[in-house]
Amino acid sequence: MDTKYDIIIIGAGPNGLEAGAYLSKAGQKVLTLEYRYECGGGLWTEESTLPGFLHSTHAVYMMMVDCGPLYSDFRLEEDYQVKHIYPDLQFAMPLLDGRCLCIYKDLERTCKSFAQFSEKDAENYREFYQLAKRCFDEFIGPATFAPPMGALDQIVRMKKTEVGRIVMEYSEKKPIDIIQEKFENEHIRTLLLYLACHWGVKYDSINLGFLVLLYLNRSHNYQLVKGGSHMVAQAINKVIHQNNGLVKNNQRIKRIVVEDGEAKGVEMIDGTFYQASKAVISTIDPIQTFIDLMREGDIKEAFAKKTKNWKWESYSLFGVHSALMEPPNFKAAEGNPDINRACVYILGYEKLEDLINHFDALYKGEMVEKLGFNCCFPSVHDPGLAPPGRCASQISMMAPFNLKEGPEHWYNLKFKQETAKRCLEILRRYAPNITEDKVLQSYISTPIDMQNKFLDMREGSYKQGAYIPFQMGFLRPNEDCSRNRTPVKKLYLGGASVYPGGCVIWGPGYLAANSVAEDLGIEKWWKEQEFVTRAKESGIL
Repeated sequence: MDTKYDIIIIGAGPNGLEAGAYLSKAGQKVLTLEYRYECGGGLWTEESTLPGFLHSTHAVYMMMVDCGPLYSDFRLEEDYQVKHIYPDLQFAMPLLDGRCLCIYKDLERTCKSFAQFSEKDAENYREFYQLAKRCFDEFIGPATFAPPMGALDQIVRMKKTEVGRIVMEYSEKKPIDIIQEKFENEHIRTLLLYLACHWGVKYDSINLGFLVLLYLNRSHNYQLVKGGSHMVAQAINKVIHQNNGLVKNNQRIKRIVVEDGEAKGVEMIDGTFYQASKAVISTIDPIQTFIDLMREGDIKEAFAKKTKNWKWESYSLFGVHSALMEPPNFKAAEGNPDINRACVYILGYEKLEDLINHFDALYKGEMVEKLGFNCCFPSVHDPGLAPPGRCASQISMMAPFNLKEGPEHWYNLKFKQETAKRCLEILRRYAPNITEDKVLQSYISTPIDMQNKFLDMREGSYKQGAYIPFQMGFLRPNEDCSRNRTPVKKLYLGGASVYPGGCVIWGPGYLAANSVAEDLGIEKWWKEQEFVTRAKESGIL
């Protein structure tokens, strides 16, 4: 058995696979070790309900297909048959009175929908759309694929450009204040605040307002993967193997071997030692990397203390994945047939107060009385995900890991089933044809299930850690590691706990591969993206 490699990567999730693909194609002998029995991490698709029903039970929506470098660098669509589905109607928020608020790919159609609720807000959205697009194109997007700068250096650069000043202005505001200042209609405020915050941003947090620009820009860029999200992971896996790399599943790592302050490789629980002559890249969370997989003395006490202060996300996700007899027929579709073919639906929030109450309950460890969630029906767009005439569905609801009753309460079968039943009842209010007999089978996923399934998602942290000011930018995960290098020589970080963060945005693995290549003098076969180059030329990066 071969045990000597140039580079060893811990974790074969999106970022581990991405880093492995870039470096193996650059001629490096790469070994990627995965704990689970299939690579891909959150890019996971399974028959979790009934045969023939395929459910992507974690990552469903791809938000960075238009700018993630690996899509073009590896020609995933042309050479590996990775196909994406980009529905015209991106988001639909039906209301019980039969109306529906819609966000389309097309700006004009979105504004027309908004105008039915508020002509003023339709114009305000048009302006905000252009503003967010400019901020994404000129700074936020390029910054996703460029190393972070120290806070002072970044501020100085941003102050010199108009876009930089705009982003700084928004960053200082709370998401709720941005939405309420820009829009007046109750339903429009509700939809946009949900889209700005449901990926883990507190609605009243400060210094994170730039994420409102990011998430509202991405809200008309959601795409589905034909065949399920795992198709992307399998394609990147093929790239690695075609370039003489190796991905090994079902691997149990005992420790990262550190000698004289330098990473030498990894030791497995069966005693096998895999040697890394050039680098080890960890794409799992900092607690596992520096505390669980290292011996006392491998890192300095002050750094260990800093690492232990890592904050997990304040809430997680509760999922109901169902095999349905037929696709939903929404009441709101009577006035607009498009509504039955939306990519994502937001249900249960009839007014802004409903959403705020949900957020407040999360932070107190409570299940809100009036539930709301997003849901999708991928087989409507990709019929191969379900048997003919049937429908594969997903409900994804924000839920606390740390319930007041304790996180172990998620193991209570009655509680899980009752919560899932409540979710399906809400769906039924908006789509009356989904009666109980139309739900053939459901698979329920709780925050504690997420922790158990994915070891780097402790407390159900689907981004490997909270989005809070002191864990963002140059401080993600801390000032010592945000540029991928760590205090341990030859050890790099490249997962969602590192800048720029999580949600399958393809930044951490890409930046880790770049950092390793630069340090080792590896010739990069890939080129810097044009919008990154333009941002650097403008002086903002």
